Amino acid sequence: MANSDIGSHTTTVKDVKQLGIWAALGSLSYVFWICGGMEMVERLAYYGVRQVASLYATDARSNGGLGLPGSEIGMIFAIWAFVQSFVPVVTGGISDRVGYKETIFASTVFKILGYLLMAWFPTFWGFMSGAIVLAFGTGIFKPGIQATIVKSTNRHNSSMAWGVFYQTVNIGGFIGPLLAAQLRQLQWDYVFYVCAAIISLNFLLLLTYKEIDKEERLAHREKVKSGEVKESSLWLDSLRELFRPIMLWYIVLFSGFWFMLMAFWDVGPLYFRDWVDTSVMVRHLFGEDGASNPFWIFFLGMTQDGQRIQPEGLVNLNAMLIMFFCFIVAGWSALLKATNSMAIGTFLAAAALLLLGGFNYVWIMVAAIVCFSLGEMLSSPKSSEYLGNIAPSQKKAMYLGFSQLPLGLGWTLEGYLGQTLYYQFGAKDTIARPYLLDNGMNQAEVDAVPIGEAFQRLVEISGQSAEAWTSQLYATHNVGKAWFIMASVGIVSAAGMYVYGLWTYRLKEEEPAGDEATQQA
Repeated sequence: MANSDIGSHTTTVKDVKQLGIWAALGSLSYVFWICGGMEMVERLAYYGVRQVASLYATDARSNGGLGLPGSEIGMIFAIWAFVQSFVPVVTGGISDRVGYKETIFASTVFKILGYLLMAWFPTFWGFMSGAIVLAFGTGIFKPGIQATIVKSTNRHNSSMAWGVFYQTVNIGGFIGPLLAAQLRQLQWDYVFYVCAAIISLNFLLLLTYKEIDKEERLAHREKVKSGEVKESSLWLDSLRELFRPIMLWYIVLFSGFWFMLMAFWDVGPLYFRDWVDTSVMVRHLFGEDGASNPFWIFFLGMTQDGQRIQPEGLVNLNAMLIMFFCFIVAGWSALLKATNSMAIGTFLAAAALLLLGGFNYVWIMVAAIVCFSLGEMLSSPKSSEYLGNIAPSQKKAMYLGFSQLPLGLGWTLEGYLGQTLYYQFGAKDTIARPYLLDNGMNQAEVDAVPIGEAFQRLVEISGQSAEAWTSQLYATHNVGKAWFIMASVGIVSAAGMYVYGLWTYRLKEEEPAGDEATQQA
């Protein structure tokens, strides 16, 4: 079974010696950097919306938000995750057959339309429709870009290449939320219009993009048309590859990492908004008067008066750390087996969620974000490298499309459970409502308070300050319970990934000595 699962494919899980940092960087082609640029633009626009999506959905209607409860937000996020993650399972194979440039162009059109729908229709169904279209466009985009990365690199520079690619991606992931943090203070729909304009820049970069091995792909298509080469159904071919045991276990186990990653991005902004006093950090960095320099206000995602760091600004420390340090971590992770690197990274991410659940002091939150970011840098780039290396040569985009399956499984579950758990156990709006009854309001009046406004109403009718109520509610409620539940998923996943690594490397030892896959390694 071991040999038929691996040896029958021109692939291998064997590790090879990687080039040094500077030699690896110098070996990367211009096509690699063009792909990095397109991904950076795409992520800048995407995270400009994605990072603030939960804030927009839960913000009171009086502030321009949607004012939705956790269950409805969870429904949107779960469907968004499902579409974005499972579309590449099909479009990956289509990209291999139709062409990467063509599918990247189509994805850009869909993504622009998704952002515009969010801007034009500020309702539950409007945001749902925009999320689905945006998710569909993103699902088309990923396989072609990532397959080009695989084909423009080799086994000797792949660790560094994926690390650098992930780093350039996070330049966009870092700047996008900072733009959104300032734009949403003006008007929410500005976020969506600007992101639509940003993603359109990829039309220009596509003019400089050249598909690697295009002639080989076209020649193969001609052989298929002439009947010289028989090609199985794309669906059957995808299912055959997908149900290899090495793929199935990878998908199940690595979904735990993505569950935690998406929880950090989706629930983190809500938790920081509700319970973390970022003015403490601002005073420590800039003094009692706060920041006045426009650079720091933008770079740290602060309120325009320079007194607080907004929730997306705090979450964005994750992208900043990856942007500056990912290539260093990539150089170190090149010394590790891929599955060991992913297991360690998943465990570090789980440890970070435990810190978030146990404390709300802003500097401990920063330490948790550092821990989480290191875990992400060890896990996510290595997973793409791992799949690219075990993929057959003519199925790179298909396999990179499969990379979205653990993301899809983890994110779909988190999209609903994360919002629901937080709304039930940790949301300040939920916890504040019973106290309105204690301060003179009847049940009908409490029920009439719009979502997102209960805590402010409590401050108004009680005469106590917002800071005093925040401290009291945090001290008397286990608001970190949702984080503890989500961290447990990661701990189980990390242990499973370690065992999975032992299994795959045992399979490696069973590969025949003359196997073509081994020769390629």
